[in-house]
Amino acid sequence: MVSLGQGELLMIDKFKDAFKEEASELLSTLEDQLLELEHNPENSETISAIFRAMHTIKGSAAMFGFDDIARFTHQIESAFDMLRNGLISVDTSLIDYTLKARDIISTMLSEPDAHIHDEIATLEKAFQAIASEGTNEKRKENHSTGVIQRQQDEEQPEEATARNQNQMLTYHIHFAPKAELFKNGTNPLMLINELYELGPLSIVTLKSKIPPLSEIDPESCYVAWDITLTTDRGVDAIRDVFIFVEDIAQIQIIPVDSPQPSPMEDESNVKRLGEILVDRGITRAEIIESIEKEKRKIGELLVEQHVASSEDIQSALVEQEHMKHLKERQEVSTTTIRVPSERLDSLVDLVGELVTLQARLSQTSSSIQDSSLTTISEQFERLVSQLRDTTMGIRMLPIGTTFNRFRRLVRDLSAELGKEIDLITDGAETELDKTVIEKLTDPLIHIIRNSVDHGIEHPEDRERQNKPRRGTITLSALHSGAYVLIRVSDDGSGMNKEKIYAKAVEIGLISKTVLPVSMADQELFQLIFAPGFSTAETVTSVSGRGVGMDVVKRQIESLGGSILIESVQGRGTRITLKIPLTLAIIDGLLVRVGSELYVIPLSAVDGCIEIQRDELQLKQRTRSIVTYRQRVLPYVALRDLFEISGALPAIEQIVVVNAMDSPIGFVVDQVIGDYQTVIKPLGLLFKKADGVSGATILGDGTVALIVDVNRLAILAQQQESRQLLSV
Repeated sequence: MVSLGQGELLMIDKFKDAFKEEASELLSTLEDQLLELEHNPENSETISAIFRAMHTIKGSAAMFGFDDIARFTHQIESAFDMLRNGLISVDTSLIDYTLKARDIISTMLSEPDAHIHDEIATLEKAFQAIASEGTNEKRKENHSTGVIQRQQDEEQPEEATARNQNQMLTYHIHFAPKAELFKNGTNPLMLINELYELGPLSIVTLKSKIPPLSEIDPESCYVAWDITLTTDRGVDAIRDVFIFVEDIAQIQIIPVDSPQPSPMEDESNVKRLGEILVDRGITRAEIIESIEKEKRKIGELLVEQHVASSEDIQSALVEQEHMKHLKERQEVSTTTIRVPSERLDSLVDLVGELVTLQARLSQTSSSIQDSSLTTISEQFERLVSQLRDTTMGIRMLPIGTTFNRFRRLVRDLSAELGKEIDLITDGAETELDKTVIEKLTDPLIHIIRNSVDHGIEHPEDRERQNKPRRGTITLSALHSGAYVLIRVSDDGSGMNKEKIYAKAVEIGLISKTVLPVSMADQELFQLIFAPGFSTAETVTSVSGRGVGMDVVKRQIESLGGSILIESVQGRGTRITLKIPLTLAIIDGLLVRVGSELYVIPLSAVDGCIEIQRDELQLKQRTRSIVTYRQRVLPYVALRDLFEISGALPAIEQIVVVNAMDSPIGFVVDQVIGDYQTVIKPLGLLFKKADGVSGATILGDGTVALIVDVNRLAILAQQQESRQLLSV
């Protein structure tokens, strides 16, 4: 028995981790393919892709010791093999069973000790029933074919005999792996075992490239095979066996010219070994020389390994096989490379520190007024800027991977609620920082669940309103400057403003004295984000408890984003999430109020206005508005919002920003200039600091707070409302 050392065990663990990662990716893709197949059941490419995914998971699972997964996956693979061959058809039950099986395989990967034996057994019976249906169909087809052929035998015996012979064809397969085959974990013996399942075969092992034992690299493959296979499955089934080694092996599949003779035929038509050798031009001397060469190689192997018995030979071969497969895989790709996300996070942190150091160098060179140091500082700033952009670009991922997972959510929820709903996605190629994408999943789940439950009507209700039976939810994304707009739209019933107003009065969100006509639609719709708010008449398993939308608002605001709601009763609702591209390093506008420094995200800044103090005070006596680009602009003083004391300058500046999709001005003492801002999270003591989203360290070591313009706009509106009520 071969014993494995600690290093080899670690290698096995690495292989298993790699398998789990790749299997998880395949399962994620598999879900999308199954949902696509449900909408387009005749798509043969999708069927083949699902079969290949199952085939890969089964083979890799068996290779790395996940026998339960391999056995379970084999049942699904068999069903889709029958689907490929037209023996069964796509229906809802097949998709349902396969989606559940996909979830179970995912659980088996992540939780090996999970108690899901009953679920596995139930699904295995379901797939066995599907396979039995396909087998019965094949028997019927064969029986029907046999009846037709018997009729043709009576009429055209020669033609019918030829057709019978073509049912079983013989193929010559040349399988010559490249030397690096073992390095990606492939076991060629498993491929040959798969060929055995297709039909009877004979194998000739080609060992001419095996070097002397002293020159053998245990990580390299030196053997090739000539295989003769007789099967009724066709050449496509043979190609499927080798589909994942096409790039690392020479594979030739050649049909033999003459059909395979049946056992009842005259044996005189079968060529003997000697005749085959003569046909190939191989002489007796060449055969003897080849045999003697193989004897010498075997003798050298036995002498060098001190092997004395067949059991020892087998043990040596097993040990060599282990060594081939337990060496750490070194994959080099010229296009992509896998990097753990923790390393990317660490890289961004280091770049952030570099940006801070660059700001300090710039400030030092400015104060010293040394031309050489200034030149170095400018070059360093340019390099740091390029490094920052490159690093942030590495972290950018298409949002489509997040969008795709909601197709399954909509399918399952609509089935549970008895509704018919299609999910349409657009802008899946739009890129966002991976950290932002991770934090977007939960808010989008809550919004989509509400659209399915509260938005889309039941099919009968939609027909009475002259709408299509199937409702539509559209999930889209597009770039807008330094932000991404993510929209969730539905063509459902829309929001009932009277119900929202009545519920808000009932739970004390607004006073009865505030009439609904005096509230803007956006102000009224924002009430649904209050904790405990729900207009649902009944509580379902999906929603209605008044939790979820308040979580959505908090999470989106924690990202520095905002939410806009548009709704027309009877026509539908659209919720727009405005999200910054990244949360790590941003361009900001550094301003001063009193002795305090603040950073306003530059992507939100529209412009600046310089204004005299006495003119500002005159305007504040009436209302806090100024004229900006021939429009009325409301403004608020940061000094008042943050309660900052100190002498007021004679000339102040108003920074105009776009907050909540409308312009607003913030009065500051001084605009210092643009600043590359490395966002640092606030500590626990400052988590509830209103109007502030984070902090940054300046070049001289001081700390500046990063302003949350959306939250400040809301605070300004609340402040103005209190002032109006007090008048």
